[in-house]
Amino acid sequence: MTNEETNAAATAAERGAHGAPEKAASNKGATRKKGAPKGQKRAKASKKAAKPARAKEATPRAESKGAKVLALIRRPKGATLTELTKLTGWQNHSIRGYLSGTVGKKMGLTVESTKREDGERVYSISK
Repeated sequence: MTNEETNAAATAAERGAHGAPEKAASNKGATRKKGAPKGQKRAKASKKAAKPARAKEATPRAESKGAKVLALIRRPKGATLTELTKLTGWQNHSIRGYLSGTVGKKMGLTVESTKREDGERVYSISK
């Protein structure tokens, strides 16, 4: 390197790197972010008012698969899982979930599950 190149490099180093100048600290405080406008608040219902019974919602429509499943398991001998699968086209876990969740919990019926000697599972509604 020559003297001129060294002097040019030293002068550039004294001036600092080229780029944006440093920002001064802001005196302004942080502001809150404005969100979407809030809707009106609804009046709370009193705790004394009871919810009406779900008699209409608990029973499936007459032509639905759920009604057909209920008709089969209400028979005196009940219905096997295979029969219910053929009738509805549902998978086995879906039928068991329907019997447990909808029939057992939502409708409040007691579903009995027994295993026959041949290993077939039979579902029926106990009275």
